[in-house]
Amino acid sequence: MQSAISPASLRASAWRFFEVLMRADRYAATPDLPMFPGVEVAGIIERAGPGADRSHIGMRVAVPLFAIGRGSGGYAEFVAVDGGAVMQLPDAVSFAAAAGLMVQGLTASHLLRRSPAKGKNVLVSAVAGGVGSLLVQLARRDGAKMVIAAASSDEKRALSLSLGADYAVDYRAPGWQEDVKRLTGGLGADIIYETVGGAFSRAALETLAPCGELVLAAMGRFGLEAADVEHMLDDNQSIKGFSLLPLLTPQGVQEDLAALFELAAAGALTVIDGGRFPLHQAAEAHRAIEGRRAVGKVVLVP
Repeated sequence: MQSAISPASLRASAWRFFEVLMRADRYAATPDLPMFPGVEVAGIIERAGPGADRSHIGMRVAVPLFAIGRGSGGYAEFVAVDGGAVMQLPDAVSFAAAAGLMVQGLTASHLLRRSPAKGKNVLVSAVAGGVGSLLVQLARRDGAKMVIAAASSDEKRALSLSLGADYAVDYRAPGWQEDVKRLTGGLGADIIYETVGGAFSRAALETLAPCGELVLAAMGRFGLEAADVEHMLDDNQSIKGFSLLPLLTPQGVQEDLAALFELAAAGALTVIDGGRFPLHQAAEAHRAIEGRRAVGKVVLVP
């Protein structure tokens, strides 16, 4: 069964940072050219292929291309997929929000499933990004004892507090790790959800409580060294890696996205609009993220 989303009906294609890395040949895998980036789209079904249910024409849908083996194709006017891959979208959820909830919403959900926040002091990095902003909200819903957000600007810290973080610290300020320790009564964070990588990983490790867990979910390299790992062993701390795709199943994707869409429709989960760019300005969208000018989820629109 085939369903098609027309150029007039393709309403949002989400931008992903790995596409910047891929474009610059700095990602784990570089595709053969030509290729069209984009792994999560939302729009309206306009046409139905042979054998498909024509009653679905006109339906608002979200399509997680990444979950059906499609690593590209979203930066386009038409997207044709099997009818079983589309998900009906509640009227109360915008196309842009739907695009922002697929990869990043599933990432945040699975991070919390593998490392539950209930009753824990947690530190969330990159809180102004798609995953971080959703993690703050979902960790609060999960029953976290304390949610501490790490962000680099007043604007981003204010955003994290508005989303439900108890405290926000400036990770660029000297001694910010001591602020985390002070807020947690000298113990540190029980869980660090680390989605930044680089030098931040090592700096954040100083805030980890004894027996704490450092969850590494960034796409870039981490700044940990052998001495850091040895110190973690002495403090009974652990490192947990995270990769989304191996955790996904067709049924699980459908169920988890339905739950996320329901929360968004009810106003219980906010997707931060980081800016909308016309499809022909995709290059400018990349520049906005690389230049750290965007807060939240950037999407491409017709």
